[in-house]
Amino acid sequence: MKKNMGAVDRTLRTLLAVILAILVLAGVVKGTLAYILVVVAIVFLATSLFGFCPLYVPLGITTLGRKKSEQ
Repeated sequence: MKKNMGAVDRTLRTLLAVILAILVLAGVVKGTLAYILVVVAIVFLATSLFGFCPLYVPLGITTLGRKKSEQ
């Protein structure tokens, strides 16, 4: 797995995961939507941890930015 997520992308995903978890744990979101949001939060945390988003590969997206040698 080659990393394809930059620091900003990883930070935003982590923050969104925390916000989603708070909404579910506080009881603001309930039922089926709560389960869906928990899964989304887990996916966001996992992709942030590994720095790799599988969906970016077929779309050819990377948020890493350029390395200094490529500029």
